[in-house]
Amino acid sequence: VLAESGLEVIIVEEGPLKSTEDFKLIESEAYQSLYQESMARVTKDGGISILQGRAVGGSTTVNWTATFETPQKSLEHWKNKYGLMAASKSDLSQTFNEQKVIYNVSDWLIPSNKNNEKLKTGLESLKIPYGAIQRNVKNCANLGYCGLGCPVGAKQGTLLTTIPSAMQAGATLLTKVRVKKLLHNNGTISELLGYAIKSNSQAKTGVKVSIKAKHFVLAGGAIGSPAIVKASKLDDPNGIVGKRTFLHPTVGVAALHDEIINPFYGAPQTTYSDAFQAKNPQTDPVGYKLETAPLHPILAANVLQGYGQDHSLQMSKLKNCSNIIALLIDGFHEESQGGQVFIRSDGTPGLEYEFTEYMWDGVKRAYLTMTEVMFASGATRVNPIHASTSGYSSWGEARKRIPDLAYEMLESRLFAAHVMGGLPFGEDQSLTVCDSYGNYRYVSNLTVVDGSIFPTSVGTNPQLSIYTFATRNARNLAKTLRPS
Repeated sequence: VLAESGLEVIIVEEGPLKSTEDFKLIESEAYQSLYQESMARVTKDGGISILQGRAVGGSTTVNWTATFETPQKSLEHWKNKYGLMAASKSDLSQTFNEQKVIYNVSDWLIPSNKNNEKLKTGLESLKIPYGAIQRNVKNCANLGYCGLGCPVGAKQGTLLTTIPSAMQAGATLLTKVRVKKLLHNNGTISELLGYAIKSNSQAKTGVKVSIKAKHFVLAGGAIGSPAIVKASKLDDPNGIVGKRTFLHPTVGVAALHDEIINPFYGAPQTTYSDAFQAKNPQTDPVGYKLETAPLHPILAANVLQGYGQDHSLQMSKLKNCSNIIALLIDGFHEESQGGQVFIRSDGTPGLEYEFTEYMWDGVKRAYLTMTEVMFASGATRVNPIHASTSGYSSWGEARKRIPDLAYEMLESRLFAAHVMGGLPFGEDQSLTVCDSYGNYRYVSNLTVVDGSIFPTSVGTNPQLSIYTFATRNARNLAKTLRPS
């Protein structure tokens, strides 16, 4: 949007530039080269693993392509509590539809893989409502290794769409550059300072980077962007920056079947259920969204519990394994305040995340729901991803024992792939640091266009929400900088 408006644009990316010929579907290579901290990013206490992309295209290069519009409940809450303007469903309808065209969001017409079919079968058996997930792909080969980068160029993330379009319009792309801070004086940012790093690490090359510009745009993700603001010591009179960072904390169950599932092949996510979302997120117990996850060998080895022979036995049966994940919808209730971004001694960002009893109650209910659905799908054994159990052979046994599990960090295995918040937008200045279009309130020339502007979690897979608000904010900025 900015490049096509006639502005001179420089895109600064921390990760490397990788493309189809680089994506070999080898986990050990992909996790190291395409993910933050080689896919080992965790919260400060080690309790929640955080999957974030680190390459040109960011997480859109490695996500699983599930695409949803921003839920109506979320938009209404953002308006009512945070004063967000011009962001109703009707306001955003055209922009949503434009993004669906750009990223080729469409119904998935190929039959689901057995991993998703088992979720669907279990939900149907229990008469639980479910839906089909739209995907942002074109000419997809249905390989199922979306999280390792698409080797056939089917995934329509920013790597193959808007970034090439920006460069065609004259934008410059700098890769492997870590932004250290933004220099500012009298309410105006004058310069970006950073340094070049090696492709697969944080190691410095010795090359310093300085960029002077008329306007600066933050799109470093909901951990990276707040960290840059904090490191830059931008004004934050209400102490909001980096707080209320949300993750959709995710728990899962793995299930064994007599038949072959091969959970590593086929479109990763095609079935979901919102039947367990809270009717009133501000007052009800925390709700959750049900989906599946692909289980590639290294990912599965990291997820499945146990040690030695027990773990080896589980891995030997991976082809017979299916799973369900539950995404907890955090940020709406007073007892769900999310996490706080901090800067480590080496200058890299981290995240603390407080897990309250309110959230643990959601984990317990999600385990019970997912286990019942898996047994209803025909599973012979179901194993909540929890350190204290090797699984159950019947729903009756599971229903009795799951409530007595230890609900604490490092016992329940928690994951996150959706990072949101930390630089919230809206017109209530006591609760937000950006205005309704992502303009940072306390300097004259900084705009935020990533998931950090969301004042709560989105409530569903956020990529389409980020695309839509980024476009909306960029158009507003283009009009400001290029009135003609």
